[in-house]
Amino acid sequence: MSEERDPSTPDAAVPDSTGPAAARTSRAPAAPGDLHARRRPVIMTALLGAAALAGCGAQEASSGSGSPQASRPAPAASPPPQTTAPGAPGAPESMAPSTAAPSPDPLEGWTLEEKAGQLIMVGVEADAPSPLASAAITDHHVGGVFIAGRTRAGSRAISALISSLTGPPSATGGRAPLLVATDQEGGQVQVLSGPGFSPIPSAEEQAALPTDELLASARAWGQELSACGVTMNLAPVADLVDVADPASNEPIGRWGRHYGRDAAAVSAQAAAFAQGMGEAGVIAVYKHFPGLGRVAENTDTAAGVTDTTTSRSGDAAVSVFAGAVSGGAQVIMMSSATYTLIDASAPAVLSPVVVTDMLRGEMGFTGVIMTDDASTAVQLQQWEPGERAVRAVRAGCDLVLASADAGTAAPMAQALVAAAQADPSLAARIDESARRILALKSSR
Repeated sequence: MSEERDPSTPDAAVPDSTGPAAARTSRAPAAPGDLHARRRPVIMTALLGAAALAGCGAQEASSGSGSPQASRPAPAASPPPQTTAPGAPGAPESMAPSTAAPSPDPLEGWTLEEKAGQLIMVGVEADAPSPLASAAITDHHVGGVFIAGRTRAGSRAISALISSLTGPPSATGGRAPLLVATDQEGGQVQVLSGPGFSPIPSAEEQAALPTDELLASARAWGQELSACGVTMNLAPVADLVDVADPASNEPIGRWGRHYGRDAAAVSAQAAAFAQGMGEAGVIAVYKHFPGLGRVAENTDTAAGVTDTTTSRSGDAAVSVFAGAVSGGAQVIMMSSATYTLIDASAPAVLSPVVVTDMLRGEMGFTGVIMTDDASTAVQLQQWEPGERAVRAVRAGCDLVLASADAGTAAPMAQALVAAAQADPSLAARIDESARRILALKSSR
């Protein structure tokens, strides 16, 4: 999720989703479609109300006519009940019995190895691609790549790199195109720079912009990514940093990665950034559920990182993500911290309570849920790479990020296959996640 970098040193490590500094060798919303068709449970009302109560004054200051949260027109009045029986002469076409063939299963004919591979995203160094990443794509059918590190090479070089990795699905060992992600939050976390890429201000600086201006800027930044083949941006950071001293929050506040300490303002600015990316054809990823703004240490570089404040419902930090869900978020990244008031038994990313019961069930999220870096994060080192992947998928995650160490992608994919062969319920979970990922890819 984050690395520490001295801002005064150009090539020092900074926070991002690529893991600890030791893993580095170089430094320098599309339309939601069917993913969001389900009705939201009643708890969404309470969570969104928490955001409004937490910062209604700030929302008035930060929202404008161009805000993505602008109110929608009321639905038209319902037509009177139909009295003509379906299929009878004169009956409306919509009432006639359906004769359309069911949609084909997108996984028809896929092997278990191919389906499991879709659930892995492997890191590729921007300046020095690892052969391990290419092997993961061709040999283990990995479904996504993360452009990692820091590069000032510019858009032409990145476009060439992405073209060498993607190509037609048959050339990459898969049946579907790759997701191509990177980390362009802004400020200290911007993987791609140089000719063709604009400097992006930090989220803390973006917070001062009117929402319509931020939306337009994010659209322009997204167009730069889309032009060179990037299809996903691991941003915006939706973590509410409402501790007394933001600098004491090592992963987020210390680096200015947050949009503020008011839930309504954070929701509005994060949504504007995500909408701008989406309008440019880049999938935005809200992170890190249920909020990483109240911990002292960084899960990438420390073990036992624990949040003792955030609660399961009625919490302002959680309400930011509730707003993202109701606004059509396509992807949400999990936090790797442990939340004692929600599930003290496991990090959130490995917790069925947090992932499935809370985010899926109570909040009604139907999009793709991904992990933070699961390859070298110190918080997760008590489990082997393959076990991390299996636990995350069992918990309800769809996409496992192995961004900092490409060598962990193969054992993760292999462990998912082996576990699924012995457990039909896990095999069904893999199918479920693979379908979500394919739907996300087709939504662009």
